[in-house]
Amino acid sequence: MWKSRSTDFSLYLGYCKRRGYRRMSWLFVLYAAPLLHAHVISMSTGELTVRGDHLDFVLNMPMYEAVHTPHPETALLDHLRFTSRGETAHLIQKSCHEESASGVYICAAEYSFSHPIDRLDVECTLYQVTVPNHVHLLRAENAGKHDQAVFDYSFTQATLRFRPPTAFEVAVQQGFEGMLRAVAGPVQLLFLAALVLAARGRRELVLLAVMFLVGEVATALAAGALNWQPPVRFVEAAMALSIAYLSVEILFLPEAGMRWMIAGILGGFHGLSLYLVLTGSGFRPSYVLGGAAISELTVIAVLALGLWMLKRRWTLTPVVRSSAALLLVFGMAWFFLRLRS
Repeated sequence: MWKSRSTDFSLYLGYCKRRGYRRMSWLFVLYAAPLLHAHVISMSTGELTVRGDHLDFVLNMPMYEAVHTPHPETALLDHLRFTSRGETAHLIQKSCHEESASGVYICAAEYSFSHPIDRLDVECTLYQVTVPNHVHLLRAENAGKHDQAVFDYSFTQATLRFRPPTAFEVAVQQGFEGMLRAVAGPVQLLFLAALVLAARGRRELVLLAVMFLVGEVATALAAGALNWQPPVRFVEAAMALSIAYLSVEILFLPEAGMRWMIAGILGGFHGLSLYLVLTGSGFRPSYVLGGAAISELTVIAVLALGLWMLKRRWTLTPVVRSSAALLLVFGMAWFFLRLRS
């Protein structure tokens, strides 16, 4: 049976090559290769304390990001800029060191201004020296008043006014972060693509999408209730394996039943990544998970529409199978890379 499946797979690859899909395969490989070095989950935190005209800042960066950053003792702080009333903070002193026990690279710095600080403008471009989907969560305190800001490639500037945000501001900010985190990396997007390819009809696509979201949300909430801290490497490897498994289903088990159950189980792996975002940020699960669901359903709808448009021009079977083969290669490559990192 396995031999016949392999022969069938080879015939489809040959067909794809004759139809010109090999060019698309090379484009996929060229696009995906550099992404294998990026992490699915990339988040750092900062604690900022205002003392009159002085700032005390502590940056906590995961070691798996710091080791890939050239000269982290200078590069990390160079990508954080503090200004007040148009004046840039003056760096007085800094120190950086590695804490092997916790797997964190810590940089502490002291800054000064020529006037007391009432509001602070912050620019953060850490994504330029880490990975494109890096998120930095900054918490600040000034004379008992607290504020916070979230930075990534789409939001590099923020103003801290040291006032509690309104409920609406919290919902929008945290919901939008959930939307970004759910589809920020190639693994998340490629899994959603595999989910669309695995559906054998519109009804099944709806069922797969619903079960994926149920598994994702349930796992994120359950992990929070159990206070489980899964290793980042395990979560990333599991997410990569979810792509590979769905690809195997498409290629070698095209008539398999209970695919909706598989979607729910695999959704649990992706729920762990959102749980790590929740634990690292302290955000409300309802906002983050709600935002994630909105962005994931949007991506699924767009990909399904694109597949439907392809169906009007080409026979879908070779397109689906060649795409699944590429996803299988990518998922396995990412899986083994994360096991070794």
